[in-house]
Amino acid sequence: MSADDHRSATPPRASATFDEYAIAEIHRAAATGIYDIRGFGAKRKLPHFDDLLFLGASISRYPLEGYRERCGTDVTLGSRYAKKPITLQIPITIAGMSFGSLSAPAKEALGRGASIAGTSTTTGDGGMTEEERLHSKTLVYQVLPSRYGMEPDQLRKADAIEVVVGQGAKPGGGGMLLGQKISKRVAEMRTLPEGIDQRSPCRHPDWTGPDDLEIKINELREITDWEKPIYVKVGAARPYYDTALAVKSGADVVVLDGMQGGTAATQEVFIEHVGIPTLAAIRPAVQALIDLDMHRKVQLIVSGGIRNGADVAKALALGADAVSIGTAALIALGDNDPRYEAEYRKLGTTAGSYDDWHEGRDPAGITTQDPELTKRLDPVAAGRRLANYLAVLTLEAQTIARACGKSHLHNLEPEDLVALTVESAAMAQVPLAGTSWIPGK
Repeated sequence: MSADDHRSATPPRASATFDEYAIAEIHRAAATGIYDIRGFGAKRKLPHFDDLLFLGASISRYPLEGYRERCGTDVTLGSRYAKKPITLQIPITIAGMSFGSLSAPAKEALGRGASIAGTSTTTGDGGMTEEERLHSKTLVYQVLPSRYGMEPDQLRKADAIEVVVGQGAKPGGGGMLLGQKISKRVAEMRTLPEGIDQRSPCRHPDWTGPDDLEIKINELREITDWEKPIYVKVGAARPYYDTALAVKSGADVVVLDGMQGGTAATQEVFIEHVGIPTLAAIRPAVQALIDLDMHRKVQLIVSGGIRNGADVAKALALGADAVSIGTAALIALGDNDPRYEAEYRKLGTTAGSYDDWHEGRDPAGITTQDPELTKRLDPVAAGRRLANYLAVLTLEAQTIARACGKSHLHNLEPEDLVALTVESAAMAQVPLAGTSWIPGK
């Protein structure tokens, strides 16, 4: 057989480095001269909660009966300094997603669903809408670098305040809201020209470090008569030091967002190549709290890729006090719904892969300002779907906790976990399954 015959008989093999996606992206970049912008979170496979397993009780541990023995789920946030800390029925909160990135009915639905479930929702950039304040029993107001829509009266109307330093999908980067989503109402709330692309700054204009942050937190406390808990949100990059500095600056709560966290829009190169996985971020943050004698005194909320009750339970077992969901909440409302498959295909995508939220053409009426599309979302029905989803997450987490013999979700601990891979064992600092080995220790 000749060399040519041998080559023709061998099936072609794609390059592991220059795979189909990499080649397509090179062609796209060469044709357009602009970087790709999209929403959603990281799509590459990363070490995550699926790489951990719980050790259920048998002889050495005593499980709890699911229908007869209580497993608590409540959590109190902001007990360090706030006169009025907030107590939630479940340790699952709704992350900040702005009116602008989301439609008004979507913001209302988030408030309705969170209130039914007994938890909080968060404003996001651009200020507070009447709909979400009216329908959110507990509302957290975000203070971002842009200061869009920020008003002292709205700070006072909120139940807690979250100072956003960074976000998991884009730590070190600012937000984007393209012109097609800046409607007249969004423009008025943000004091922006209608229909013009907006890019938020990547850092706060009035402070440059932890000393300045402490001054800013004290200003917020003075404005709100020291009533409201003050959260500080950071994107997962250097979680030990960022958590420690947030605590030293006076935070009541630290929100830690891993790189699996979603976004309405940013550069894809940010989403896939900046930050660290949620799994890798939790234990350093918890260690910072322990070293400062602040674990459980300053609460830790973890976000970025939470999908089910097992993820919730694992985050709590690793030391978090609560979790926060964003992308999963939008899916629960009805985003990426297969019933809109034909319309997703017209947009060049498919249900389950739709991430062009910045284009403002979401068939589900959630990540859009198009008045015809937003009519499709019934906030009452969508709120009920979200409440159902939150109930399932809570029940799943309770089921796991009871199986481990725990009467409260916060009694879960690293001893209840093992890892399936060396990487996840090192990140979570739990033993590799079937061994007592924790890599690095």
